[in-house]
Amino acid sequence: MVGPLLRSIISSSTNKKSFKPYIFISRARALSTSTASATATSSSTAFSSLDPSRLRNVAVIAHVDHGKTTLMDRLLRQCGADIPHERAMDSITLERERGITISSKVTSISWKENELNMVDTPGHADFGGEVERVVGMVEGAILVVDAGEGPLAQTKFVLAKALRYGLRPLLLLNKVDRPAVTEERCDEVESLVFDLFANLGATEEQLDFPVLYASAKEGWASLTYTKDPPADAKNMGQLLDAIISHVPSPKASLDEPFKMLVGIPYLSGVELI
Repeated sequence: MVGPLLRSIISSSTNKKSFKPYIFISRARALSTSTASATATSSSTAFSSLDPSRLRNVAVIAHVDHGKTTLMDRLLRQCGADIPHERAMDSITLERERGITISSKVTSISWKENELNMVDTPGHADFGGEVERVVGMVEGAILVVDAGEGPLAQTKFVLAKALRYGLRPLLLLNKVDRPAVTEERCDEVESLVFDLFANLGATEEQLDFPVLYASAKEGWASLTYTKDPPADAKNMGQLLDAIISHVPSPKASLDEPFKMLVGIPYLSGVELI
């Protein structure tokens, strides 16, 4: 039920949804099992359409500057959000000044009758604790890797945390639109990432990860290598479809009372969910 609750917070009654990120402080295994029992008729109507199989809780993880926050902007726009500026998820003043993500934020987007709770995480090593906290709260992850640079130190750190919690990350090779990034380079980076998975003790199931190619800057993702997808495919639809098919839905029971465990103390000036 978390996705619809978040949407009720950040959505307006217009076709375009006004966007506002929220600091991700609730423990998502609790979030994933969050449930409600509707006793009043109005509550029953509000939650009658909830189907846990249509929920996805997903973290976006990567080394710093590999394109996580830009990717989040494009996913929000793809799903109709009216975001006020670039790097919309970086809501803290210091984040905007320095151009880095410091605190994890969650937002909810709708795609083909599914609710996706997407968590943007820091890529800088100094804020690695935020990543470790988040990957224990979701059922899936998108591992974003710069196709030109390949996996770097923080890639290894965030992937290790995701694998330890049993997640099966999708691999998104970003910035493939750059002139220096060829199909051979993408194959090489994919092999490096596979080796990284193996060296970190990934299971056979985790090693069987889907690979997508993207330009978050241009706003598209593809299941096959390309630098210039056709106009009707120049969007994030294939990535969103991959999330739905690859990430498991949370385990939940709508017959149980609502449960949520706060994971960190209140921070001054931060809106809590």
